[in-house]
Amino acid sequence: MMTETERSTLEERLHDVQQRIEQAARAAGRDPKEVLLVAATKMNDAERVQAAIQAGLTACGENRVQELLEKYEQGAYQGADLQFIGTLQSNKVKYLLGKVSLIQSVSSLKLAECIAKEAKKRNMCQDILLEVNIGREEAKSGFLVETLDSSLEALSKFPEIHIRGLMAIPPIPTGTDKNSRYFAEMRQLFVDISAKKYDNVSMDYLSMGMTADFEEAIRFGANIVRVGTAIFGRRPYPVGTGLSKGDPIKKN
Repeated sequence: MMTETERSTLEERLHDVQQRIEQAARAAGRDPKEVLLVAATKMNDAERVQAAIQAGLTACGENRVQELLEKYEQGAYQGADLQFIGTLQSNKVKYLLGKVSLIQSVSSLKLAECIAKEAKKRNMCQDILLEVNIGREEAKSGFLVETLDSSLEALSKFPEIHIRGLMAIPPIPTGTDKNSRYFAEMRQLFVDISAKKYDNVSMDYLSMGMTADFEEAIRFGANIVRVGTAIFGRRPYPVGTGLSKGDPIKKN
């Protein structure tokens, strides 16, 4: 059970992030209300998620299907919108539909088609974002820039999915290098696609920016940021995962 000090610290962290989002939006000449904070809640139990919601969090993003299902049954997300932001396997899609408002991490035609198939069985339409491999990293999934037009054309034929925008996780910056150029490329893609007419496609959301760079992402037009560590603190990754203390990780 959380102590009062832990609850207070979590509330302070959340409010700090909200204030930073507001400041970044205003500095970019934007209305802060345009930017949605989705808290990356992985490895935080139902009590901590509920504490964040009670402190004013309005949207949660989960990375793992099994963890989402367990916490969903515990009522972790009551009072907030729930989205999926992690790597998704086709055989797990059926467990998400009806529970999440938005699947942000649709990284392939095969996965999108699987979502459409499962949605059709339920006579529903699922909102999705297409994940773009903007850094062309071999270790990451996602659509390459040059395949987006043909992919959008193909997926526009599925009325069971509604493509609401784009999502990206740029490469981890090295040294003083920042992700500005990747954010700028994503913004331009977003604008270019918005000017085209595809069925079942509307460029409403540009999801990019995490704990280390969400303010920079907002400067380049992000209207969804996915923040975890800055709200909940560093996650206790188990020893042996390659993500224990001291290892370089991509913080969301």
